[in-house]
Amino acid sequence: MTVADNSFVSIHYTLKNDEGTVLDSSAERGQTLDYVHGRNFLLPKLEEHIYGKKPGDTFSVTLEPADGYGEYRKELVSEVDRSQFETEAPIETGMAFQAMTASGPRIVRVVHVSDGKIIVDANHELAGVRLHFDVEIVSVREATEEELNPQPCASCSGCSGSCSDGGCGEGCCCG
Repeated sequence: MTVADNSFVSIHYTLKNDEGTVLDSSAERGQTLDYVHGRNFLLPKLEEHIYGKKPGDTFSVTLEPADGYGEYRKELVSEVDRSQFETEAPIETGMAFQAMTASGPRIVRVVHVSDGKIIVDANHELAGVRLHFDVEIVSVREATEEELNPQPCASCSGCSGSCSDGGCGEGCCCG
């Protein structure tokens, strides 16, 4: 069977940046990445390259930032007063928080802390990065009805039950 929309696909992948640094790898975690093809689980351009492949196929693809996590946007970096954070715990560079923005909730990373001011960056951590994927198609089969129409669990709020939009948050069990 070849990869088509609504097929259940298992892949191994390694993601590197231009310098060849491994950013993520399913093989290093010892498990495949499993998803229903055509349901926006992966980056659209990556899915395009997977379409039509069959188990055992391997390929490499490079995605420009616009086809990955977008160009880096300086306007998404801002200074925030410490009082805006709802925690008394120390805030350190590298921490991530969910912030409410004009366009809805967004994950922000702390990039600098000083004198009651915190600089946060709402860009995806891979924004502006050219992505180099090495992919192996491990298996392809028809998706089950349950995989095509996942049901959210009782502890999930705010998602369709698939978690593919990343909006479920910590503790969600429907992914």
